[in-house]
Amino acid sequence: MVKKVLIAGETDKTINYERAMQSLGIMTETSLHVPDPLLYSGLILPGGGDIDPKLFGQIPAGTRFFDPELDRLQLSILKAFILDRKPVLGICKGMQMINIYFGGDMFQHLESSERHEYVGKDQVHGTVTEKGSFLEGLYGSAFAVNSAHHQGVDAPGRGIRYVQAAEDGVVEGLEHTYLPVMGVQWHPERLCLEHRREDAVDGGRLLRYFAGLFA
Repeated sequence: MVKKVLIAGETDKTINYERAMQSLGIMTETSLHVPDPLLYSGLILPGGGDIDPKLFGQIPAGTRFFDPELDRLQLSILKAFILDRKPVLGICKGMQMINIYFGGDMFQHLESSERHEYVGKDQVHGTVTEKGSFLEGLYGSAFAVNSAHHQGVDAPGRGIRYVQAAEDGVVEGLEHTYLPVMGVQWHPERLCLEHRREDAVDGGRLLRYFAGLFA
């Protein structure tokens, strides 16, 4: 069976994800239609804007631009893959959506947002990982990642374990305790191929790990 990943995003905004996965021999399809998960090997929930605060039981208080329809479509797609127990990788906003799906909530605007948000380019900062996590296995106990966000996860959802944090405590990675579901707050698709940089880890290693989960 040919391995194929669904990217739950807008077709004109996912080229880096597509190229990164295709470089690993994985076919991609970008769509916001709720699919039959049996047609795919896994799901990538990509980065994007902010998230509708209604989805985590809050009123707007620091949230900037968000698309309520997009958010709900992505949650519906995520639900389909989780019910089918297919591998899921959430990136930046996608990681936050995973946490919300399982009942977690959000910081709408981080107190230390100036260290994390996009300022003409990705920022870079150090992180530490939890012992025994998939990220420690890939990269070790401490490493640098890129950063382009001003929101972050707060309380974890059901079954969610936080496994990576920035030096200021902002959560940078999570995994589900028994489902093949994981997320990172950083952008591995912008740390591989021609976007590879010397001051951060190789994002391709994480994407290869994700691809290795496909049946």
